[in-house]
Amino acid sequence: MLATNTIAEEILDLKRQRSAVLLAHHYQEPEIQDLADAVGDSLELSRKARQFDGDVIAFAGVWFMAETAKVLNPQRMVVVPDREAGCSLVDSCRVEDVRAFKQRHPEYAVVSYINTSVEVKAESDILCTSRNAVKVVNSIPAERPILFLPDINLGNYVQQQTGRENMKIWQGVCIVHSTWNAKRLLRTKAEHPDALVAAHPECPPEVLRLSDFVGSTSAIIEWCVNHDAGEFIVMTESGVSHSLHRLAPGKRFHFVPNENCNCSECPYMKRNTLEKVRDCLRNLDPKVEISPEIIERAAVPIQRMLALK
Repeated sequence: MLATNTIAEEILDLKRQRSAVLLAHHYQEPEIQDLADAVGDSLELSRKARQFDGDVIAFAGVWFMAETAKVLNPQRMVVVPDREAGCSLVDSCRVEDVRAFKQRHPEYAVVSYINTSVEVKAESDILCTSRNAVKVVNSIPAERPILFLPDINLGNYVQQQTGRENMKIWQGVCIVHSTWNAKRLLRTKAEHPDALVAAHPECPPEVLRLSDFVGSTSAIIEWCVNHDAGEFIVMTESGVSHSLHRLAPGKRFHFVPNENCNCSECPYMKRNTLEKVRDCLRNLDPKVEISPEIIERAAVPIQRMLALK
């Protein structure tokens, strides 16, 4: 505990020295969240960064989130604890393949989930998050076909919610959410029969059909905190338990192990540690560097999404 406290103090000192803001995703380790100036979803954090003064943004999450923060805060330096903290959804969607699809099908509107590389964002017509994906798709004229990328489960959920038939869906998946199935959820429901189920739309359809609520990470937190029930099964990355217990200390939350590790953790998110947060603030590296052209192009679909009422 002494070492952790010492590192935490170093981080606080470095934040002051660097005039830095520390942003942490809900899936980060509790000790990182406790030191953060803001905790939230990826886009939510990138927008919150604008509310803080300072020269440096340290983003404790995964790489695509830090890229988005750089696009929305181009004059500020953005650093991350670990350059290898990636995302299976980003890996499933290469910009070369998106460009090739656009050349073959220029009539399609490209709707990209926030979980994409900055280069893919730059090729997109509009972005979406898991919270506003239905609204974004509904904003596109009904007669125009849509390419939705890269998450197949979120895409299927959006298609079911909107009734949009002229919609092609990329075949990417989240390596955490996609491994849950109805059998594992039903087993957990049998162990906790009074618990309500809240699921992220990156989960497979069979899981979503068994859920009492489907929404983004922040929406799940809000729903669980505000609901009268006292017990929940939460179908998303277990790092969110820190926010849930902090905001609803009297309630109980259960997480379903997945098939990869018998846990419900994202291996990319868990690459970040207090030591790496300290080091990125100390060394101002790894640094997110994006060309001005890509920043300008990627900002367009982000701003289109943010302009939706």
